[in-house]
Amino acid sequence: MPHVYETDGPAIYRESFSIIRREAELERFSEEEEPVAVRMIHAAGLVELASHIHFRGDAVNRARQALERGAPILCDARMVSEGITRKRLPADNAIICTLHDERVPGLARDMANTRSAAAVELWRPYLDGAVVAIGNAPTALFHLLNMLEAPDCPRPAAIIGCPVGFVGAAESKEALWESAPVPCCIVRGRLGGSAVTVAAINAIADRAE
Repeated sequence: MPHVYETDGPAIYRESFSIIRREAELERFSEEEEPVAVRMIHAAGLVELASHIHFRGDAVNRARQALERGAPILCDARMVSEGITRKRLPADNAIICTLHDERVPGLARDMANTRSAAAVELWRPYLDGAVVAIGNAPTALFHLLNMLEAPDCPRPAAIIGCPVGFVGAAESKEALWESAPVPCCIVRGRLGGSAVTVAAINAIADRAE
């Protein structure tokens, strides 16, 4: 006997978001933050993620305004850069991931750091007013925060900082939250990941669900 299941894509999205809004605790989010949080929860498949999502400094509006001005999106991993839906971007924004740049291995050796951190060094020409999307590597977020301690380092418009994992992920996000060099969004603890980060960027880029 054939399986019976929902085959209408838009209907699946509508019902998914309806379930999230029934089951997740979303009351503390602002009108602008709530759709972004819902998208992030949807990407994780975990309504409990709501309690881990935090926004600071009007991050959603600041990131959205930057994208509308044509700011680039700086990504720590290909899983992030490839997941962003181009047609949702308001200004044909450049999506930049420097992780596989040929200079990165040598730079990582010189820095005695990871390739992910070295790749962030190559963001300097693009950093001013950019939207940063870190969904994989805690070392990328830590190194960016170290860079931003320098007064002459260009400032991004906002950081979506949701690296995932067991070593440094929770700590890097707490460091971002505590230092707050620019408006930001984090997923506290070990949770996060590329899909969650991409969901936040896509929701910020286009309000349509």
